[in-house]
Amino acid sequence: MPTIADTRFQMVQLVFPEHTNLRGTLYGGRMMSWIATAGTLAASRFARGLVVLGAMDDLDFVTPVHLGEIVTVDAQVECVGRTSLEVGVEVYSESPRLGVRRRTTFSHLAFIALDDRERPRRIEQTITPGSPAEDAVYAAAAARKAARAARVRAGEQVAMPVSSARHGVAISRFVMPEDALSGTLMFAGKLLGTLDEAASITAVRYSRGPVVTASLDTVYFYHPLRIGQIADIRTALSYVGRSSMEIGVRVEAEEPRTGRTHHTCTAYLTMVHLREDGGPAPVPPLAPDTPDERRLWNEAQMRWAQRKARVARLREAAGLNV
Repeated sequence: MPTIADTRFQMVQLVFPEHTNLRGTLYGGRMMSWIATAGTLAASRFARGLVVLGAMDDLDFVTPVHLGEIVTVDAQVECVGRTSLEVGVEVYSESPRLGVRRRTTFSHLAFIALDDRERPRRIEQTITPGSPAEDAVYAAAAARKAARAARVRAGEQVAMPVSSARHGVAISRFVMPEDALSGTLMFAGKLLGTLDEAASITAVRYSRGPVVTASLDTVYFYHPLRIGQIADIRTALSYVGRSSMEIGVRVEAEEPRTGRTHHTCTAYLTMVHLREDGGPAPVPPLAPDTPDERRLWNEAQMRWAQRKARVARLREAAGLNV
């Protein structure tokens, strides 16, 4: 029976110009896609077949990654259910010139194993922790799995209304064959990159300057997107701080032949406005003036406080100034 260490998968990437934003640092959506890719490879190899991403936990970018640096994405299966897998992913970056390796971000992902008809299937093997340290990893993953299932049952993440948003964008696109990893399902890494792009456009239009992605709150994928369907992506500026903005993104899957729609996911991303020298720049204040905007603002304030405390803990653990 395999241990957690037996499931480890490592992916190494060199940051090329096509991976970067206008500031010469790694585009946040690209990092999200790499994390989803490494997690998918670790999960599918263990499950011996097709898997689909069901959820990605909080993702915070503690340090930027620059052009020409080496990115190492480590993924491992940490807990296995009847049809599901919990995968932990850690990302490190390194400057070849300096040779200094630093922890950039990490996340935990939940996958569902699928059969040839893209329905949940039983996973035939399980994980046996091989050391006291792995016992702790397994217990933490099992606790996350149970908590995530409880949140989904309780309907904690509610679809975000954006019809009255003053600051937002609407993007529609077909799901094409190249968007799928296998079968008919859109690969989650492609979708995460699209979410980040839509949020970035919203933030740039509001701040009228360059932005970078600082974080992505936990995302639940409620309904898949399939080849031939229309991905309808809408954003709303939900909160503004001194130099940061929270952008809500809602994705709907539309069947063109019937017009029927399904809620695929709702995500909240934090974008930071930058000066020319790369430091944080102030953004214009925003005063919510409709019931929807005030509700989004109040909900965002609670997320903002939780996010600030979370990032402070991460920076302290990484030995950075808080």
